[in-house]
Formats: sequence, C-alpha cells, structure tokens
Amino acid sequence: MTQQKLDKYEIMDVSLLAGKIMLESGAETYRVEDTMMRIAASYGIKKSHSYVTPTGIMFSLETKEPTKTKLIRISERTTDLKKVTMVNSVSRTISQGHISLEEAYEMLQEIEATNVAFPLWVQLAAASISSGCFLIMFQGLWSDFIPAMFSGGLGFLTVVYFHRLIPIRFFAEFTASLVIGLLSALLVASGLGTQIDKIIIGSVMPLVPGLSITNAVRDLMAGHLLSGLSKGAEAFLTAFAIGAGIAIVFTLL
Repeated sequence: MTQQKLDKYEIMDVSLLAGKIMLESGAETYRVEDTMMRIAASYGIKKSHSYVTPTGIMFSLETKEPTKTKLIRISERTTDLKKVTMVNSVSRTISQGHISLEEAYEMLQEIEATNVAFPLWVQLAAASISSGCFLIMFQGLWSDFIPAMFSGGLGFLTVVYFHRLIPIRFFAEFTASLVIGLLSALLVASGLGTQIDKIIIGSVMPLVPGLSITNAVRDLMAGHLLSGLSKGAEAFLTAFAIGAGIAIVFTLL
C-alpha cells in the first residue's frame, strides 16, 4: 500500500472516530455528518459522503482510486455534551491547519478514553435539587420540596444502578419511576409529603428524555427522517416506561 493510499485510510479513521465519539455522546445527526466531512475536506478530500443513523455510521471518500467506504456500529449512546464540544474544538483546529493527521487521531483517542462526566455525587445533587425546583415550577408546595428532592435523588440512583446491572434499554427508567411512585406514596402516607402528584412530577423530570426529543425534532427538520424517527421512537419508549411505572403505582394505591 502506497503512502497516498495509507493517508486516505487514515483520514477516514480520523473522521469516523470523531463521528463515533459525537454520536455516542448525544450529538445531532447533521452535526456528526458535517464534522466528518469538514475534517476530510481539511485534509484534502474535496468530496466525501457520510450516512449516520443512531446505530451506525457509513463514510466514504471519492478519490481517483476506487471509492473507499467504511462502516462502524454504534451500540452505546449517552449524553455527554462536553465530549461533543471537545471534538468540535479538534475539528476547528484541523480546519485551521494547526495539527497533523497523526496528532488529530491521538487527540481524538484521548477524548474517547477520557471520562469527563461529573462525579456521581454531583450528578445526584443536581438531580435532587432539580426535582425540588421542578416541583415548585409546577406550583407545588414548599413543604414538599425536600420530599421531592429525596424521591428524585433515589430515582436517579436507581437509573444509574440498573443501567450498569442490566443492559436492557427502558428497564432502568421503568424501575426508577416505580421506585419514585412508591416512595412518593410512602412519604405522603407518613405525613412527610402533601401533594403526591406534584412530588411525582418533580421527581421524574430528571428522567425525561429531553435531549432525545430535541434531537429527534432537529433531525426531522434537517431532513434526516430515519434518524429523527428512530430517536423519536426511542424517546417515546422511554417516556412510556416512565409513565408505566407511575401508572402501576397508582393502580396499586
């Protein structure tokens, strides 16, 4: 293999790695495709094509040699907008011509391996406080602020634990909403809470797939129908799992 051909494959590897990190971190489909094509263009590939879905990326380069195409599968997706920002920063640096192909690949590998998420206790504190704030936003009583914080925090911990324990989508959200509903009912029955509906609403809000809904609408508006519909279906199933858990609690009461 000549050095020229090797460079073409290295450009594909850099573009695909950037797209993989962004898609796994919750970036929109159009942003992933645009970033990959911009990186390829910055390294001299004038014409490239990318096709991105929530579960896979296909990327091809049009050169004088036969068209080269690679496919990678995406199995895990989460929300990590910090990594999306970091990849965008690398992409802008590439576009400015400040780093070589090898340096870009090393930087992207470091980003992929880096855990930039906040510590669990910070995430728990944010989920708990936001649950109480959502309760107030929905015109709940200040006396229910602490019960909502406690219920929302425990629900968040349940999601984290079951995501690690059982790799089945929507099961963690269903179990967490079930825990939130039961705990809210217990708090109201014991006299520590007053409005069970407001406590439940505030507590489940950190579980609502807001980013998935936003990305689904954005992809549909951008013409990415397959990605938009699949992300919308995923968000709908997550919302259904949350609602089903709460419905079971009210059925048992």
